[in-house]
Amino acid sequence: MTFSIAGHCKRTNAFGVAITTSSIAVGARCPHARAGIGAVATQNVTDPKLGSLLLDFMERGLSAKQAIEAVTKDRPDIAYRQLTAVDKHGISASWSGTHILGTFGVSEAPHCVAAGNLLKTAALPRSMTDAFEQNSDAFLGERLLLALEAGLATGGEEGPVHSAALLVYHEQSFPLVSLRVDWDDSCPVRTLRSLWQAYAPQMNDYLQRAVNPSNAKSYGVPGDE
Repeated sequence: MTFSIAGHCKRTNAFGVAITTSSIAVGARCPHARAGIGAVATQNVTDPKLGSLLLDFMERGLSAKQAIEAVTKDRPDIAYRQLTAVDKHGISASWSGTHILGTFGVSEAPHCVAAGNLLKTAALPRSMTDAFEQNSDAFLGERLLLALEAGLATGGEEGPVHSAALLVYHEQSFPLVSLRVDWDDSCPVRTLRSLWQAYAPQMNDYLQRAVNPSNAKSYGVPGDE
């Protein structure tokens, strides 16, 4: 039903998630990140509040592994959840409950963790973390998207995916990148790639408009001089 990668760039200290699924609007529920703290994906039968809880625990100083242990301990319905997290030290961790759907897998690596369920092959998450590690010189959003595309190329889900999202936090309390394809009957990952290619050249312009508008470029709209 879903596969994702949560990642940390040790060069820039940015955090982010790339994710795709067969259901609608995955970006509204599953990817979570916080500047300077970590990145999290909540999936399978999703409980979105677990994303904020994991980030809260990491903000208090727990590692990704400790945060997942704290969130999953004695929690009702935790057997239905699949969780991943990566923290500011690059430690990655995961949880897959006993009620995960279909073929599932996880790949924990330094600075990234990938997981999926209802997959065509349990090897898919490893292909994602390999792609992430092989593109360490690229911007984090590009690395995450390349990893998502690698997962799709490895076989993807048992059925078609319909939504996808890319989320990156850097130095601000708001996301540097937040792109969503809420429904696409053809290939939401390909559509997400097109959105990223359109957004990437403008990314820093939008950041400047937020933090230093007097130095921002022209807005490029009718009437703007």
